[in-house]
Amino acid sequence: MALWQGKSNRKSTGGRHILARGKRKFEISREQQFTRIGTESLKQYRGMGGSKKVGVLYAEYANVVDKKTNTVKKAKILTVTDNPSDRNLVQRNILNKGAKIKTELGEAVVTSRPGQCGVVNAVLVE
Repeated sequence: MALWQGKSNRKSTGGRHILARGKRKFEISREQQFTRIGTESLKQYRGMGGSKKVGVLYAEYANVVDKKTNTVKKAKILTVTDNPSDRNLVQRNILNKGAKIKTELGEAVVTSRPGQCGVVNAVLVE
């Protein structure tokens, strides 16, 4: 069964909505692809209107910003240390926005959405 991004059948009170139409093809979402640590691998997706989206499947490096010196350096990702959205993602080394990662330069927080924008950006934590 496809993932669906249309309107829910339920009201906020718990009652049912009677839909005036069925599901549409443009309301289908894609399967979630998690970004993991490994050799660089990208995947292209078709967006609305034929546009292209790039998602990262495996990431080896992150663009890390050092706020003190105001510089950006490419650093190797060693491991995921904390993830406030889901603790299980830490054990599986899955990168998403808000995840704390250990890099060669130190600990950093991911600020980009790797599965959506195709790059891993992070900011060093003091």
